[in-house]
Amino acid sequence: MRIPRELEKLMVFGIFLCLDAFLYVFTLLPLRVFLALFRLFTLPCYGLRDRRLLQPAQVCDILKGVILVICYFMMHYVDYSMMYHLIRGQSVIKLYIIYNMLEVADRLFSSFGQDILDALYWTATEPKERKRAHIGVIPHFFMAVLYVFLHAILIMVQATTLNVAFNSHNKSLLTIMMSNNFVEIKGSVFKKFEKNNLFQMSNSDIKERFTNYVLLLIVCLRNMEQFSWNPDHLWVLFPDVCMVIASETAVDIVKHAFITKFNDITADVYSEYRASLAFDLVSSRQKNAYTDYSDSVARRMGFIPLPLAVLLIRVVTSSIKVQGILSYACVILFYLGLISLKVLNSIVLLGKSCQYVKEAKMEEKLFNPPPASAPGKPPNKSQNKCKPAQEENLSASVTSQPVHPKENVIPLLVASSSDQFLTTPDGDEKDITQESSELKHRSSKKDLLEVDRFTICGNRID
Repeated sequence: MRIPRELEKLMVFGIFLCLDAFLYVFTLLPLRVFLALFRLFTLPCYGLRDRRLLQPAQVCDILKGVILVICYFMMHYVDYSMMYHLIRGQSVIKLYIIYNMLEVADRLFSSFGQDILDALYWTATEPKERKRAHIGVIPHFFMAVLYVFLHAILIMVQATTLNVAFNSHNKSLLTIMMSNNFVEIKGSVFKKFEKNNLFQMSNSDIKERFTNYVLLLIVCLRNMEQFSWNPDHLWVLFPDVCMVIASETAVDIVKHAFITKFNDITADVYSEYRASLAFDLVSSRQKNAYTDYSDSVARRMGFIPLPLAVLLIRVVTSSIKVQGILSYACVILFYLGLISLKVLNSIVLLGKSCQYVKEAKMEEKLFNPPPASAPGKPPNKSQNKCKPAQEENLSASVTSQPVHPKENVIPLLVASSSDQFLTTPDGDEKDITQESSELKHRSSKKDLLEVDRFTICGNRID
């Protein structure tokens, strides 16, 4: 009976993490792209002080912005109305099969797409002294554009199918799609789960629930546009929206309740999951963090905001016509409101994350520098001579990874400082040194924080 409360605490925290990463695309990313382009254009004025024209983070920002712009214009060649009537003409059973296929394809696209984007970022920001073992930035860039475009079309088909279900007269399709959620219970409850697998499933459920919220927003926007933004029609959609959200929540609660019951997992594990996500956020705010936590959220949960952002921008711009000075003033005010919401959400999330990290007693891991930089290299002498006061300025990001060949990455990830959470034994064994605990951890089962999909490019993104 404690599962619903603990699970929803995790879900709410994770959904706000996804919301913050999603708002980043609309608010801070345009500003960062503008600053990067400004630095690029004004570079001849103050000379080339650094060997690089742009910092690695600025290169990644420009790549994200260009991909968004190109995919947005490519989405104009996709006719939403024709797609809607094409899907509406299909039978109910065929649409049910299509929707199931789309859900599976969405997960596969998310897994493959994050690797494509990471390969692009790493290829674009790798050191010039390194011999390029990649096929080049331009092919990776075109692959990333193609991925974002195809994934946006896939999400559009999902939203269109959901829209057809909302507008069907007998609501049979909507009922079948809601009952499809209960198939998850059959496919997952009677399987053996460990804490690692349950953590991965929880992250997937968070991403799925947030994506459904965005799909419902798109459906409401399209329906309101067809009814000339009549407020009365919103109350017609409201019961169906509530049914979809309630069914998703009920399925998650029942699924997690029985999984924890059959596998003898306590409800306290969800607070540990929440502390793990909070540790990502707090670590990314340290001075020496290698990546923004929005990227770590993408790797942790499989949530990639770019295709969803492209589709939402396409739907909003086609549904809302901006004409006149007053309309543009409203758009500017709305943009400032989004920035305020993003900043406020980030502040609250950071405060809550610090609280969760303190409750989990993970504070000391924030200031412990990572072990030796490479398995075959001796540790840096400056790290051994560092004073305790200086160690407080050091931080080991959850996403920090040394730049080494691929075979050296996996054991180092297991030995990261954050990965010792939830696997450190209690009692007298806490006095064991960090090196011996790492060796013991490598031989034990996989840790919770290794479930994510970190890649080498995290070391290059500031």
